[in-house]
Amino acid sequence: MLLAAGTLALTNVAAQAQDLSASNQLEDLIPDSAVEGAEDWARDERPTPEPVDTDAGERLNTDSPMAELPQIGVEWPDDFTLGDIDPIDPVATPDGDDPFAALADLRQPDRPDLDLVEIDDQLVLGFPEDADGFPERTDFLSRFKALSTIEELADNQENIAQLSARARADQELLQRLMRVYGYYNAQIIRTVGTPEDRAGDSDGQARVRFNVIPGQRYTFGTLDLGALSSAPDAQDLRAAFEIVSGDPLSSDRLVAERADLDVALGETGYPFAGIDDPELLIDHAREEGDLTMIVTPGGKYVFGDVVSSDPDFLSSRHLGVIARFDPGEVYKRSLELDLRRAIIATGLVSTATITAREVTPPQGNEPGTVALDVGLQRAKLRTIAGAIGFGSEDGVKVEASWEHRNLFPPEGALKVRGIVGTQEQLLGVSFKKNNFRKRDQVLLIDAYASDIESEAVEARTVALRASFERLSNLLFQRPFSWSVGSEILWSDERNRIVGGIPRPREEFLIASLFGQATIDASDSLLDPTEGYRVTGFLSPEVSRSNGSEVFYLRAQADASYYQEVGSRTVLATRGRFATIQGAQTFEIAPSRRLYAGGGSSIRGYGFEAVGPRNDLGEPTGGRSLVEFSLEARVDTGLFDNALQIVPFFDAGTVSISSTPDFRFIKYGAGLGVRYKTGFGPIRVDVGIPLNRDPMFDSPVAVYVSLGQAF
Repeated sequence: MLLAAGTLALTNVAAQAQDLSASNQLEDLIPDSAVEGAEDWARDERPTPEPVDTDAGERLNTDSPMAELPQIGVEWPDDFTLGDIDPIDPVATPDGDDPFAALADLRQPDRPDLDLVEIDDQLVLGFPEDADGFPERTDFLSRFKALSTIEELADNQENIAQLSARARADQELLQRLMRVYGYYNAQIIRTVGTPEDRAGDSDGQARVRFNVIPGQRYTFGTLDLGALSSAPDAQDLRAAFEIVSGDPLSSDRLVAERADLDVALGETGYPFAGIDDPELLIDHAREEGDLTMIVTPGGKYVFGDVVSSDPDFLSSRHLGVIARFDPGEVYKRSLELDLRRAIIATGLVSTATITAREVTPPQGNEPGTVALDVGLQRAKLRTIAGAIGFGSEDGVKVEASWEHRNLFPPEGALKVRGIVGTQEQLLGVSFKKNNFRKRDQVLLIDAYASDIESEAVEARTVALRASFERLSNLLFQRPFSWSVGSEILWSDERNRIVGGIPRPREEFLIASLFGQATIDASDSLLDPTEGYRVTGFLSPEVSRSNGSEVFYLRAQADASYYQEVGSRTVLATRGRFATIQGAQTFEIAPSRRLYAGGGSSIRGYGFEAVGPRNDLGEPTGGRSLVEFSLEARVDTGLFDNALQIVPFFDAGTVSISSTPDFRFIKYGAGLGVRYKTGFGPIRVDVGIPLNRDPMFDSPVAVYVSLGQAF
């Protein structure tokens, strides 16, 4: 891990001097060569001493023991006594401190004026009790725990020698960390051993203790920011770099303020600005650090044109539509990055590069102009997809599709899809134009023919639907989205039952307009943890059947709310109300009525299985609907915190009248599992109907999908 993001060059100012001249007698003992090259002199240049002559006529034989010990010529006095040693009184310093206090620190590692912080069984840090002397202690401890070699291996058995080696590494780490916070004279006192308690007992556990004495915190001295003062917005840019001489020295703050200045330059019109890595010159005599950080603004500019490298594929004009700026606006780096993200989001290119190019230079106080050259590399445009599956709600289903995402440049996609299943058959073709006339606007035209045979509906339908929308997507979640459109369809459907006898199938010709709007104040599209969403839908329709026409209004409102409770749980709740006004139930085609039940409705019940039924037990749908859901999404901490357990409760009803009467209300509860992935959570819910009808409802239902239930 890095102590701080960024690069700092630190230089210590020091002075050393050696007087190479000395007296002749001192020169005989320590020659100049010893001063100039002490190691070489010690290794090679010392004269070999002459052998000592112990006796003029006889030398010692080192190979044989001495027959007699040599006599000592000085007699020990018999009447010698050693007097009492007087204690040394402390010498008062000007501030009244005991000059031996530093030694007392070493003699008494448990000195009462230190606040001890136990990191684990092997590691203890001692700090001065005065928190004002080191206000960064909390952040310092968190950082040290993440980097400590002792803390990293705290669960392993270490002997004293191994622990001492790790302690030396941690002592160096502590020194570096203290310098990050500006304490260049900090003292780190290391103790390694098996401490005893007051009774003299020891548990045999080797421990390391560091006493951290911060000392005086250094401050910023002179500041050299290069040519920043030459920029037209020099005053505002200097205000973005909130460090002045005299501020406490901090590498973290320096890195953060450098980033703020870089953002300010990029957001106020300086595409070619440069900031060199900061350098600190530490002066211990002044207890200051002089900062040199050369800033080259490079001139102020406004946006010009967006230029495509592949105009036949994605034209410059279309890229200008995608951009969230107009020519003449002040250059902002964030808008340049946003344009690149939007180009990638089209799915038509594998890579995109954007280079700012000067078109006209700045003149006096007038900014220059930059064009954005966009380099594109085409991605594969055709996709063939297929799926085979089985569900209790859908039966067996085989799906296939073919799509060309840029058949009608720019961003005009054609898609053909088909479904073959036990309950549904479908063949459809759709045209989709992304970023139509404006960023994030979509034009969609869809034509399809389907045959559905479910428990609630049997309908053979041919339809044409067109919509114009501005909705959220996986890359851009919009706080407000909307869609408008129209639909015309012909449908041949199963009719109602009168007196227990099914009526002949009935044909419907239906035309409708629709509009939908959503306010999204949640913090995620697929996995929200805070906020709310509100959606409203209106659709006036006209239906013609058996020579008669009926007009009615379909309306629906949805709301959901999300709130974190503690650090591991999100409470989520939703409500839905829908109504059809202006027609009787039998006048509305069965496929256009309201139904409830299923994985996105009332869990524990079958798809569209909640509500009134006919004489044969088939769901008939209704003209009003109410639903409510509550669930708790609890993080388990398993699989890198990717697994959630979700208990839930659902309730809802469908009524024949246009206002709810709650005659057919159903309750369901159960337990779900969520596995979080990069594209949203995978959901598996097991629901149990609490007031089921044994004739129609299964004792348990299972649902699998992508994303949260709501």
